[in-house]
Parts: sequence; C-alpha cells; structure tokens
Amino acid sequence: MKAYEMHGFDASINSIVSIIILTTYLTKFFWWEAGYMCTIDIILDRAGYYICWGCLCFIPGLYTTFSIYMVNHPIALGYPMAAVILGSGIACIAVNYAADRQKQIVRATDGKVLIWGKKPEVIRAKYRTSQGEEKCSILLVSGFWGLARHFHYLPEIGLAFFWTIPSGFSHILPYFYLTFLTVLLCHRTYRDDIKCMAKYGTYWQEYREKVPYRIIPYVF
Repeated sequence: MKAYEMHGFDASINSIVSIIILTTYLTKFFWWEAGYMCTIDIILDRAGYYICWGCLCFIPGLYTTFSIYMVNHPIALGYPMAAVILGSGIACIAVNYAADRQKQIVRATDGKVLIWGKKPEVIRAKYRTSQGEEKCSILLVSGFWGLARHFHYLPEIGLAFFWTIPSGFSHILPYFYLTFLTVLLCHRTYRDDIKCMAKYGTYWQEYREKVPYRIIPYVF
C-alpha cells in the first residue's frame, strides 16, 4: 500500500481500516450476486446504460476517492478508534447481508421458514406480467422488512460512512460518495414505491400500511 510506504503503519491505519471494510463489502456483494439479480433494479431497469455505465465507470471511480485522498492525508486513528470503526463497518455489512438473505430465503421456501424465531408474516401479492400471465410474489412483513420497507439501505449508508470517516473532516471530497449514496437511496425509495404500486396495486398499498417507514423506523 502506498500509504504504508510513505507514512508507516501507525499513520496509515486509517487507510487500512477503510480498505478492509470496502474489500469485505465487495466480497459480500459477489457472494450474494445471485440474489442481486432478483432485485427490482435488475428486473425492471435491466442491463441498460444506467446500470452498466454506473457499475463499470462511475461507481469504481467513487469507491477510490477516499482511499486516494488518505494516501496524502494520513490520520493516526489509534488502535481503539480503528477497532471501533472497523467493527462498526463490518457489522453494517453483516446486517445488510442478513436483511437481503431474509427476503431471499423466505421466497425460496415459500414462507416455510422461521424469521427471528417466528413464522414470517407475508403478503402474497398477485400481479400480471407484460404478456398477461398472472403470477404471485411474496412481500415479507417480518424481520428487518417489518421495520422499514427498505431497511437494508440503512446499513449500506452506515458502512459507507464507516469506510469514509477514517479520512477525517478536513475536506468534503472523501464524503462525496456517502452524500451521493444517501441521496440516491432516499430517492430510490420513491422510485420503488411507484414501480411496486404499478406492479402490485392494492397488495403494495397493504404492505405500506403495515410497514409505513421507508428506511429508518419512526423517522423516515
């Protein structure tokens, strides 16, 4: 690592913490790649310019801004603070994966599984495809998905915060991705509401009544 070569281990620990969190997140993403292919982003947006250019060009550039910044702006976090930030970042990744896994396993087992030790509450939402074929999808109302309709966005924003905060607060540049992600995901909750309302109709309205919050329970 360039930061280690230039500043030594103690001064580059902020870069090391950030890179460990980011690498763990990327590993989780590829581990769960099959699940991502079933998300509404892929199903509706498909592999168009929006996703392909974003994933191949825009996001890789953003992911490296904070690490490049920290090469020339080292901060000696200290081992206790580094451990807290690293642990919090890894915890956010674990919660994000657990939330996605809950929905995936409930749909794979047709609801015949326990969520947090209880039989899950689900809404069996019927819809029609563009070819007129009637199908049924499961909307999970238990576990993380009973807290907020997009609760998994909260730990995703959290882990971006924890891999950015080791850069300190002297410049806004490292926080560009965090700001971009927060705006993107908040806006996406409205886009998803429109898409799901069009797809599921009254079933989605029922889900919104049972789970009124978008990302943060009792707040938003």
